[in-house]
Amino acid sequence: MKKILILIFILFCSNVHAHMDHYKKINKIELDIFRNGELIGYNYYFFKRKGDETLVTNQINFSVKLLGATIFQVEGYGEERYIKDQLISYNSKTLQNDKEKFVNLVFNKDKNKFDIKGSSYSGEASIHNIIGNWWNHKILQSNTQISPISGSIKEQIVTFVGKEKIEQYGKIYEVDHFKLESKDMSLPKDKRLDFDIWFDKKSSNILRVSYSRMGNWEYRLKNFE
Repeated sequence: MKKILILIFILFCSNVHAHMDHYKKINKIELDIFRNGELIGYNYYFFKRKGDETLVTNQINFSVKLLGATIFQVEGYGEERYIKDQLISYNSKTLQNDKEKFVNLVFNKDKNKFDIKGSSYSGEASIHNIIGNWWNHKILQSNTQISPISGSIKEQIVTFVGKEKIEQYGKIYEVDHFKLESKDMSLPKDKRLDFDIWFDKKSSNILRVSYSRMGNWEYRLKNFE
């Protein structure tokens, strides 16, 4: 246990100030989405920069079919805007089984807080929250995240599981395995955070995310450039 806590401390302290700087040479991150081992869609992130400003756009599209009929479908688009390491705004629109969800977030400089209008939550939020998108490894260092689809705020606990070797698209990676879970375990299971995350320190990328909810899901890093 002591060894695990030390490893967590080293990881967090060595990366706590390494935010957008880790992505300054990345223009695109491509994740494939699998359900029960079948490729069903994608989650892409694109990076554009102008001076101290970075714009990260997010595209996600997947569909689940049963006997040829689509039973679950998600299509969404989002934009995160940063000035240096500070999130300035986030906007997203998502169509989930014909139901519209959205987030409009802005940084309120006077209050030093985020103002959120979302399909699940509207109000203020601490600037220590992070948008829960899989491009940003800072999600492993945060106590809370904001849903990129609905704007809801979720407290989380991140636990270091151990160092592992995984194979992905024909390559072997040495990674750190983490467990990300909701702090409030009394939440309904379908509202609870419960993810396994594999992080590659060398590239500062999350390589794989898995969870179980109406099937076994995986987000796998296919390419970045």
